[in-house]
Formats: sequence, C-alpha cells, structure tokens
Amino acid sequence: MIEANIGDIIKVETKKGVFKGILLPSTEEEIITIKMDNGYNVGILKENIKNIEIIAKGEKPKYELPPLNIKKNEKLKTISILSTGGTVASKVDYKTGAVHPSFTADDLIRAVPELLDIANIKGRAIMNILSENMKPEYWKKIAEEIKKEVEEGADGVVIAHGTDTMGYTASALSFMVKADVPIILVGAQRSSDRPSSDAALNLISAVLAAREPIIGVYVVMHGESGDTFCYLHKGVKVRKCHSSRRDAFKSINNIPVAKINPFTKEVIYLQEVEKSDNSRKVEINTNLEEKVALIKIYPGMDGEIIKYYVDNGYKGIVLEGTGLGHAPEYIFEDIKYAIDKGVIVVMTTQTINGRVNMNVYSNGRELQKIGVIGCEDMPPEVALVKLMYLLGNYDVEEVKKLINKDLVGEIEYRSRFDAY
Repeated sequence: MIEANIGDIIKVETKKGVFKGILLPSTEEEIITIKMDNGYNVGILKENIKNIEIIAKGEKPKYELPPLNIKKNEKLKTISILSTGGTVASKVDYKTGAVHPSFTADDLIRAVPELLDIANIKGRAIMNILSENMKPEYWKKIAEEIKKEVEEGADGVVIAHGTDTMGYTASALSFMVKADVPIILVGAQRSSDRPSSDAALNLISAVLAAREPIIGVYVVMHGESGDTFCYLHKGVKVRKCHSSRRDAFKSINNIPVAKINPFTKEVIYLQEVEKSDNSRKVEINTNLEEKVALIKIYPGMDGEIIKYYVDNGYKGIVLEGTGLGHAPEYIFEDIKYAIDKGVIVVMTTQTINGRVNMNVYSNGRELQKIGVIGCEDMPPEVALVKLMYLLGNYDVEEVKKLINKDLVGEIEYRSRFDAY
C-alpha cells in the first residue's frame, strides 16, 4: 500500500467502491479519513482498502498573513469572544481540509468581516475541547475567564461552544455568573468548510446580542433552517432538539427572548428582559457539588442503579420521570434508600415540554410522601446543574427550599405552556 501524507489528494479503492479526496489526520489507527469534493469527510477501514493512489502531493508553501492593525472604534462597544472549541469560529486548513480554531481577533475578522461594523472585537481561546468532553471544572474556568474579560472592560462576552452540551454550560453559567453585561453562548451545526455552514450568521447574531443593554446568560442559534434570522434564548430555558438541523435549539416552556436579523442588525424583543445599569459589576460563585446524578426512568429499570450512586457518595439525584413526574413502584424502595441516606432526590419530566405535577396521580403522591421533590417546569439538565450549584453552597434543608424557588429564570410557575 502506498504511504500517503496528510494533505495529499488520493484515490482509495475499496471493496465497496472508489473514493477520492484530501487525506486528513485520523485519531484511529485502523481508519483513514478523507475530505471528498462535496465537502463531507469519510472514514474508511484500512482492512477494506485494496489500493491507494496518490493523485497530487498536498505540500504548499507556508505563509503568514500580516496583522490587520485595526484601530479601536470609540463609537462601538467592545465584545470579547472566548472559544471553548467547536466549529462556530474556525477556519479551514486548505492544505489538509481540516478545520482548526480561529481565535485571534484578526482571524475572526478575516473570517467574518461584518463584525467590524458591529463592535470592537477581542478574541482568544480559553480551551479547545469537543463539547461532549465538557466537565464542571471547565464551567468554572469559563466563569473565571468571563469575570476577567468584564473587569478588563468588555461590554459583552460571547462564548463559542460545541452544540452538544451547550445547554448544560448555559445553565451552569446562569447560576455561577452575575454580571452587568450580556453573556452569549453560540455554536454551529455545520462547520465552516461546508456551503451550508451556519457559523458566520450565528456569530454575527451573537455579537449583535452581546452589545445589547441587557444582562443574563443566553444562547444564540439559527431560528429556522434557512439563513434569515436567529433566536436569542434564555440560558436556562433552551435545549438542542435535533441532532443536525441548523435550527436545532428551541426554547423550552417559553418563547425565545428575541429575534435577531444578522443582515439588518435588528433585534426584536419577544418578551421583557432585565436591563443593564452600566455598572459593569461582575461576581462569580463556582462552588459546585459534582456528585449529582441524572437518571432516566424507563420500563424494567433496576433500582440498583440508584443504590450505586448513593453507596458511592453522591449527594443528589435528578430523576427524569415519565409524564407528570412518575417512576415505577418497584424502585420506590431504592428511592427511599437514597433519601434515608440523606441524598436529595428531585423529579423532572422526560417529555421536555410541560411541568411536573406530582399531585395528580397516586404514583406522584406516593413519591412525594417518600421525599421526592418535584422540579416544576425545569428541563432535566437545568435541574441537574441547579442541584450541583445548591449543594455546593447550602445545607440540605436549605437546598430543599431553594430547588423550587426561581433564582435565574429557570422556573415559570405558571405559563401559557401549561395545559391545565
């Protein structure tokens, strides 16, 4: 088999057909990855390869772009863009076809020059991870970096984030950071090397939101599948509801906060929001109890999983129950075991929309008698993060009182989305 180098244009003959494209780096030894002409990446098992032909060598002269030396526009606000990874602000390496972080201010402006007309841009990477590898310790680092940017004069902060766990991070920052500037999380469903990429419009819309005179943590993503507008969602009321659509993010038990037109730069508010007082105050509280579990209820589940968490020192358990907040009676003893051991057990619903009401059916009433606490209309991931935050800062009895108290907009006690 011919030895090809990263960046070479190759033709691969396999048992199933012939593939042509640019050879990319691969993290798995048994697979080679190529970027085809249509923009998609394809992984091919080496054991299925009959022959590899090098069509063209990929080596090209190296060059560096000169600095842009853009002067600060005193009429515009200053927005800091912090990268945690993901594809929303990345650039294509045209030697290999791979996508890399693009996080100096110059890189961002070269990729999305429209930003120059919106704000003075500061950009840097604070980490570079796939969002599925996010951890509570990284949430703490993001909070610390937000504080640093605000103290250094940022009028708003944009966090570029992979989409898979962006809702969790938005929830965490909502509880941990109190700032007199907007904090906007933004991602992209399609990478910047694809014609259908949503990265540029999402980033423009996020910066537009970050210069608004509002406070709080929000998520900005496409509002529909075309390139017409984006939505601004509350960080504690949003979820990724589709694996690949560009409008995957939806407000849960709520409507979006605002509609953003990245072409006219218009921001139309759909509900009232808290306004900034221009004080630029910022406080963070990064105390989190990480030993909190999220357990999905399903038919036939073994309650031993609950005992496993209890016996391994977990302090809180969020149940993702069925319907109005139910669990099978055959795990009631396991739930009681957790509560008797001092573990806080709370109930959410896996229906996504709607709220928990454990007073309607006997199942819910019995769970309440055991000591399970219903979580109103909080999505499961929001309840998980909130319980981490509460257990990190309060004693058990206070946590029981606060879990159903609205702290940062995570609970709507009664809303237009209730059916009863």
